[in-house]
Amino acid sequence: METKGINSSKAPEPVGLYPHARRVGNLLFLSGVGPRERGTKKIPGVELDEDGNIISYDIEKQCHSVFGNIKAILEDAGSKWENMIDVTVFLTNMKDDFPIYNRVYAEYFKDANPCRTTVEINCLPTPIAIELKVIATI
Repeated sequence: METKGINSSKAPEPVGLYPHARRVGNLLFLSGVGPRERGTKKIPGVELDEDGNIISYDIEKQCHSVFGNIKAILEDAGSKWENMIDVTVFLTNMKDDFPIYNRVYAEYFKDANPCRTTVEINCLPTPIAIELKVIATI
C-alpha cells in the first residue's frame, strides 16, 4: 500500500526528520503536534528565561494553539476536524493542567468526538506543556 508524507504550510515546522502527517489509504496519521507558531520558536502562553527554561506557561493558550495547528494539518492533508477518530494527548502536568485542558478540549471536540487517551509525561522535546497525536480519515 502506498503511503504519502504530508507537510502543512500553516503548522509549525517539525523539530526533527518527520512529516506533519502520513496518509495510508483513507487513514491520516499525524505526528506529534504542539502549540508552537509556524516560522518561529514562539510558543503561545510560554515565558522562558535566558537559558530557555520555562518561567511560566498558560495551558489554555497552548490548547487553543495546538488545536489550531491540528486543524491546519488536517485541512492541508485533505481531511477535516470532524474526521478525527483517535487522539492521544500528552500533558506535562496532569494535576494542574487537566481541568483546564479538559474544558477547552470539550469546546473544540464536541462535534468530532474521537476516542481519546490522555497521559502525563515528564517533558516534551520543546518547552511546551501539551502535544497531540491524531488519527483521522480522509
